[in-house]
Amino acid sequence: MSDTAQRLLRLLSLLQTPRDWSGPELAERLDVTVRTVRNDVERLRGLGYPVHGIRGVTGGYRLGPGAQLPPLLLDDDEAVAVAVGLRVGATQGAVNGIEEAALRALTKLEQLLPSRLRHRVNGLRASLLPLPNASSRVDAETLTAIAAAARDHERLRFDYAAHDGSTGRREVEPHRLAHGRGRWYLVGWDVARADWRTFRVDRMRLRTPNGPRFTPREDPGGDLVGHVSTGLATATWQCRARVTVRAPAQHVRDRLPSGVQVEPLGDDACVAEVGSDTPQLLACYLGMLGAPFEVTEPPELVAEIRALADRYRQAVPED
Repeated sequence: MSDTAQRLLRLLSLLQTPRDWSGPELAERLDVTVRTVRNDVERLRGLGYPVHGIRGVTGGYRLGPGAQLPPLLLDDDEAVAVAVGLRVGATQGAVNGIEEAALRALTKLEQLLPSRLRHRVNGLRASLLPLPNASSRVDAETLTAIAAAARDHERLRFDYAAHDGSTGRREVEPHRLAHGRGRWYLVGWDVARADWRTFRVDRMRLRTPNGPRFTPREDPGGDLVGHVSTGLATATWQCRARVTVRAPAQHVRDRLPSGVQVEPLGDDACVAEVGSDTPQLLACYLGMLGAPFEVTEPPELVAEIRALADRYRQAVPED
């Protein structure tokens, strides 16, 4: 690929970010002169990319929607097919692991689609019949609105229904969207609580307009995946216990959900922070660890394990 072609692709990538770029800023990023930037902008316009320019001190360049779809090696029918396919991938997760990538691509594509193609995409989407599914579904419009707010670093305002049935209004700095267990989640900084929170998107009702812009924060604890995994594994537990297991920590981790905390106690023992919706379920899970364990609290879990042990003893005839 020639130096000019590489530079044009780099320029195009910069112009796709949601801001105005001055000529000197682009020249510094591309390590060229301002005159070269002007020439490259004209090259992109000649190829059909709608690069808008505003003169003056506060002016600059920005890539916007145009009257025609820029040349992406796609005709109109192909562009519509890609947009619809991305919507299905983002909301239904037909192929595991592509949801977030499909959402990012959909956000970029829809901001460049001309009006006539947006109408076709929306018409096809309205005619699709979603089949019943055990997992909670969310509208692509909600996901793209959240993704756009995170991209533009704008606070989100929304009404939220928590898992305990309580409702309230939240103001959050959106950080990342995550997909797991058949649901979409928003990870963000809750302004009122001054802490990181994870929200189920299907329980959110967005309010407009968005709030003020914010400066993005570092990943919580430096490990976003670990933070979300732990939160999803433990957030809805009604019964919790700290259990000593007479087995190596890795043996226990392999048998518990991702994100559950397990602390080694030497080579052959560990302590696990476990939980479940009910004492009955937790007692059954502990029995499937395949190792001896000790539980001293909570009292309702101790009582359930004793009852379960008596039941098992009665199930086996004595010799």
